Amino acid sequence: MRSVLIAAAVGLVISILLTPLAIRAFRRQGLGQEIRDDGPESHLSKKGTPTMGGTVIVGATVVGYLAAHLAFVGQDNWGFSATGLLLLFLMVGMGTVGFLDDYLKIRHRRSLGLNKTAKLVGQLVIGVTFAVLAINFPSNGITPASTVVSYVRDIAPLALGPIAFVILAYLFIAGFSNAVNLTDGLDGLAAGSSAMVLASYIVISFWQFTHDCANELIEGCYTVRDPLDVTLVAAAGMGACLGFLWWNTSPARIFMGDTGSLALGGLLSGLAIVTRTELLLVVLGGLFVAVTLSVVIQVAFFRATRRRVFRMAPLHHHFELAGWTENTVIVRFWLVTGMAVGFGLGLFYADWLSFVGL
Repeated sequence: MRSVLIAAAVGLVISILLTPLAIRAFRRQGLGQEIRDDGPESHLSKKGTPTMGGTVIVGATVVGYLAAHLAFVGQDNWGFSATGLLLLFLMVGMGTVGFLDDYLKIRHRRSLGLNKTAKLVGQLVIGVTFAVLAINFPSNGITPASTVVSYVRDIAPLALGPIAFVILAYLFIAGFSNAVNLTDGLDGLAAGSSAMVLASYIVISFWQFTHDCANELIEGCYTVRDPLDVTLVAAAGMGACLGFLWWNTSPARIFMGDTGSLALGGLLSGLAIVTRTELLLVVLGGLFVAVTLSVVIQVAFFRATRRRVFRMAPLHHHFELAGWTENTVIVRFWLVTGMAVGFGLGLFYADWLSFVGL
């Protein structure tokens, strides 16, 4: 438990201390955010706000994870695990794709960075590499990921072959990384919501660690690899998000940019895959799903009828144009995320209760 606290604390401290340094450095380099001309008028004043703050989130997460391990050098089972390193690879890799996107936006002084093809290729390379590696490196016959579709556990009838799993995992990773990216449109919205979902994965993975079939075969135990190391990654990520949120709340002094949103989306999807809770993430991250669906519905309906369902997509901009203040939208969407996380954790715990007969 001490290692979990260290990971979260170091991630928090590194993020909260380094973010103002990043703000000054990015401002000196002229790395300011470009704003959509067709967005809410209130956002035009944000033009030039330093972006790419996601580099701090990614760095703080990695350092928090490393610190939690280095604090216990020489003790039994202190070493790094394949699962933890794969999660960091996925986060850093998706963050790199986002960094290139952010850099091109700033370089060309427009709100569009990488073209769709280049962005998808980048996500494809990182997502497929993660998926292929995750079904290797067995320990006691258990690999970091399973080729079975999961909800709270693996759903046995939905077993996939390795190729089908890699394809599905890529779609899942790309989908969720883009979902967080779409949600990152208001000050602190994505960072706060991601912190809550990461907190839920601290609970889930630590519960799996304390009820791991590798330690004791009991009713309801979990067949997962390296659950404690997964907890460390989730804790470091949550701490990094909270530290960044200190500077990112309205009015934001820095934006995470695609660097942060793609990295966090990749991390969340990776956590779901290695904890065998892929479909549960749809509940835990219900806000991200709703925001993405609003864009899909808007585009599909407009193409079919030349009319719009929402005043503007993604969903948070619809409520802004309906008269809600930015802070009202943010807080209410955080409340939605909190309720989704509570409901998702309830589903997770109810599954365990069904095994122990309570």
